Amino acid sequence: MTGPPLFDKRIEKLPGTRPKRKRQIAGIDQEELQDPAILADPDSCFCEFKGVQIHHKIYDAESVATNLSEEGTSSQPPSSNKRVNFPMILLHGFGASIYSWKRSMKPLAQITGKKVLAFDRPAFGLTTRLNHVNHSSQGSEDTRPFNPYSMIFSVLATLYFIDFLAAEKAILVGHSAGSIVAVEAYFEEPERVAALILVAPAILAPLNSGPVAKDNPSGKNNQTEGKDLEVNSKQNRFTTFFSIFSKLSQYLGQAIMRLVKGMGDMINSLYKKALSALLRSAIGIMLVRMIIDKFGLAAVRNAWYDPKQVDDHVLQGYTKPLRVKDWDRALVEYTVAMLTDSASESKPPLSERLSEISCPVLIITGGSDRLVPPWNSERLSRAIPGSCFEIIKNCGHLPHEEKVDEFVTIIDRFLERTFGVQKESHLQPAT
Repeated sequence: MTGPPLFDKRIEKLPGTRPKRKRQIAGIDQEELQDPAILADPDSCFCEFKGVQIHHKIYDAESVATNLSEEGTSSQPPSSNKRVNFPMILLHGFGASIYSWKRSMKPLAQITGKKVLAFDRPAFGLTTRLNHVNHSSQGSEDTRPFNPYSMIFSVLATLYFIDFLAAEKAILVGHSAGSIVAVEAYFEEPERVAALILVAPAILAPLNSGPVAKDNPSGKNNQTEGKDLEVNSKQNRFTTFFSIFSKLSQYLGQAIMRLVKGMGDMINSLYKKALSALLRSAIGIMLVRMIIDKFGLAAVRNAWYDPKQVDDHVLQGYTKPLRVKDWDRALVEYTVAMLTDSASESKPPLSERLSEISCPVLIITGGSDRLVPPWNSERLSRAIPGSCFEIIKNCGHLPHEEKVDEFVTIIDRFLERTFGVQKESHLQPAT
């Protein structure tokens, strides 16, 4: 009987027995993902905050000056670099990480004379991804754990790092979506923020830069006009009936609006639950992976004024987090938190609170930013009382990477005007 051996040979020749192709996303092999600690740089640090191992780096003015002196690029003693009394915390944008501050951290440490710290927010960089996130709403606010991918977690982590640096206040520098974290941290504890520096801020500016006072040509206020209408209505039965009917309609309309709003809230809640379930499903994760693979590298190139400057080294820096275990699930959780976060629903929109900012503010934008238009940043500056606005020409969405010297010089001037710092230090060229 020769049937079975012939059948086995046919099986061996089937196409399914060929070697399996490796899965890659944005050029990164997805078969062997690793723990963040293995991918860390020599100067990487990790600390635990609310159960999350947060990846961060710190540059100290004295150590930077010492290293530059040893390299023969600086002859000035560390003490001459002291400029301001506050450390600086850098907050990266969406899809970025500490890497985006790589070229500007040392120069910023020089002009401040203090420590400069950058950290990876959850879902980005080398900060540990959590396999399980508590989605339950049970329990009190004090005992319920924070969702690490929520805005409030990033805000509290920012404030935690101020304490971590043993400082009473810090200068917060936010880029793009990191600007939202910086501003929200200010509103959470304004006394802890010495100044805000918003770089290409992804904050929607209000249509009007401020309230416009309009004169009343009649010289009457609303209360006077109301009394006049009341007197006139008493003189005419028809107008009296019309007034009562108008008020009744108003009350009825308000009742209907409350009913509609209640139904809308219920529908909105159901919509959020359905959307969350879809995003967390295998289909949602696959969709996120497809988007990153299709548009990830293109988005990095599009962020620069001259995409030809985006070499392999830059691309490797931005795609390194794709080597971290569960990066895709974490990005899904971040997206869910961003779309359904209920913590911010009790507060007015950020655009309506900008006029309440009272600390010094500097806004920097690239003149050729294709992601956040310069006109939005300018309008944002008008909405924040006393803020300074600077445009860097021939620069895209990443001034702190593409035009480091101009970027640091603008901040240096701002610190000098704001805190009365001295002018002795000399900026070192970015490396």
